[in-house]
Amino acid sequence: MTIHRIHRHKFATMADGTDSVLTIHELTGTGNGPTVGISASIHGNENVGSQIIRALWPKLRESRISGRLLVMPVANPRAFAVNKRFTPIDELNLNRQFPGTNDGCFTDHLAAAITREFLEMIDIHIDLHAGTDRPTVDYVYIMNDERLSRAFGSRVLYRPKQGVGGTTYQGTTKTVTVDRRGIASIVVELGGGIVAQEPYVARGCEGVLNILRAANSLGGEPAPPPPQIVVRGIEIVRPKQGGWLETEAPPLGEEIGEGAVLGRVVSPYSFEELEVIYSPVRHGIMILSHLNRNLVEPGDYGYMVGDMESAEEK
Repeated sequence: MTIHRIHRHKFATMADGTDSVLTIHELTGTGNGPTVGISASIHGNENVGSQIIRALWPKLRESRISGRLLVMPVANPRAFAVNKRFTPIDELNLNRQFPGTNDGCFTDHLAAAITREFLEMIDIHIDLHAGTDRPTVDYVYIMNDERLSRAFGSRVLYRPKQGVGGTTYQGTTKTVTVDRRGIASIVVELGGGIVAQEPYVARGCEGVLNILRAANSLGGEPAPPPPQIVVRGIEIVRPKQGGWLETEAPPLGEEIGEGAVLGRVVSPYSFEELEVIYSPVRHGIMILSHLNRNLVEPGDYGYMVGDMESAEEK
């Protein structure tokens, strides 16, 4: 029999008198197994992961679990409530503040609470991200457990360079879970954009369930992954001009050649073409894109293109 407990961890009182809390569901099974943590919406405008958890929940409640599941459906509640990447209180990036501190800004307090109540308690971390409310994304990081990362079932995976400094790793949940505690970390980037999210939610549910089977948290044999491509480099392309971004790139997961047009920025006022955006690599694969006409500012996320020159195929 699976036992369900819900924990509401208060970590601060706000100026309006309300409490700031972390909501974490605990599912305890009857057999021995790992403690798996599933989290979403560390960035408040990436709520597809929270939708995946919502769709997963009835299946998890009905499943025979070995070990425990700790499920945190909304890691950044105040940013989530206003559909913003960062909390409006201090505009800090939660995913760069770990392990947090009780002597810093509000987001530092939040990071400390997540570290204390969630990250310190788990053996495997499944962290669900998305492409915000405009661009759409589709890939999985390979951090320190390639088998579980592949088990999610995405066609494209990213093996980042090790030892990279700066904000790429420093202060992220990856630092806490991978470097210091040495636990398995699976970071998923899936969905987002002004498009129907149901296909991404369905894929996310199946992907998480397959990871749980592969981790011996759920019974049954995990499905083998499809043919997959692992890229070692990703180029982020940002528009230099603001306006309508009109995409000409191929769909996510498809390859693109040197000099191909990714998209064009057009003025909403004069209809003038302000910028043509080209693929930055000789042989690439689409990882993040705007799937319809979206309004962008200079420097927004435009596209992410994986470099196929050094990719691994399996």
